[in-house]
Amino acid sequence: MSERKHTLSVLVENTPGALARIAGLFSGRGFNIDSLCVAETLDPTLSHLTLVTTGDDLIIEQIIKQLRRLVDVYKVVDVTEEGEFVEREMALIKVRAEKETRAEVLRMCDIFRCKVVDVSPRTYTIEVTGPQSKLQAVIELLKPIGIKEIVRTGVIAMRREKKNP
Repeated sequence: MSERKHTLSVLVENTPGALARIAGLFSGRGFNIDSLCVAETLDPTLSHLTLVTTGDDLIIEQIIKQLRRLVDVYKVVDVTEEGEFVEREMALIKVRAEKETRAEVLRMCDIFRCKVVDVSPRTYTIEVTGPQSKLQAVIELLKPIGIKEIVRTGVIAMRREKKNP
């Protein structure tokens, strides 16, 4: 069995300590969290947590079973195993924008459908949203120009609805 990334969608009570118990489950068993994003749902008593972790099928099965045992957890779904899903991540990238590189940075923003959200005399702050592969491509192309800082949200994911009802 080979290790691969799994994206877990977890519905939890929106209470103090719920996230700490989930993180504790991972750290206590030596599992790593590659990405974690959590926010309130339409129901303010519930939060949706998207968690990316790496492991073989046996480890992921163990993680899911242990998550389901937690009192705060209502539902756990491995969206990578449930068929098609949409995943997105957002990054803010502060990049050097000297007189000689500004046009090139703006061209890349146009190609990748990024937004310039802040401008200073020597930097542009770019917002890029999409799958992790898109963010990685933008980052690789901006590195030679000079990235000063990167902040990423982590992955959010949602299963696609079936095309035929």
